[in-house]
Amino acid sequence: MHIREWPAEERPREKLLARGAPALSDAELLAIFLGSGLRGRDAVTTARELLGAHGPLRALLDRPPQDLVRLPALGLARACTLAAALELGRRHLAADLERGALLTDPQAAGRYFAQRLRGHAHEVFAALFLDTRHRAIAFEEMFRGGLDGAEVHPREVVRRALALNAAAVIVGHNHPSGNPEPSAADRAVTARLKQALGLVDLRLLDHFVIGDGAPVSLAARGWV
Repeated sequence: MHIREWPAEERPREKLLARGAPALSDAELLAIFLGSGLRGRDAVTTARELLGAHGPLRALLDRPPQDLVRLPALGLARACTLAAALELGRRHLAADLERGALLTDPQAAGRYFAQRLRGHAHEVFAALFLDTRHRAIAFEEMFRGGLDGAEVHPREVVRRALALNAAAVIVGHNHPSGNPEPSAADRAVTARLKQALGLVDLRLLDHFVIGDGAPVSLAARGWV
């Protein structure tokens, strides 16, 4: 049965308009993007097969465009469109943290670190530098490592903060394993960073660990 023959409340586009995008499943959202399915199958069935073979959704969307091109039901045009749509989403999320934006919601920083770091296959340690009113000055990837960790040099974070005339810093790193639970090494680095920044009257506001699910805030656990 073609999707046009489905009950109106079950069609992905009509459901989105009536109930909002969050009401749709991963397959239904992907089906809207695909527009049509492979021969003999509707878009939702094709989307489910794509997710079953190459998912879940995050694993599929983390693929570079060169890989997406080779997947069934995508091809060059859809792969490029999907990559562009993902980048639009990233830039939309980043808009709140453009230079001069006031960081009034601590969770916004966690979401920003997540969208910047979650897709990396190796550990990346980054810093968000803020002014005296906690407005974003710059976000920079400071250190890169392997699958198990990245060596962090607090003096380099301090040096960069001073160069940017920052007053406070939020840091974060990803766990490629997907487990966002902070390790003993993460807590030790946090303590060293806080001490090093404090020597020059700079504040460490938080340290986020990015994995699957919500970012983990070390400040929320009382470790900053």
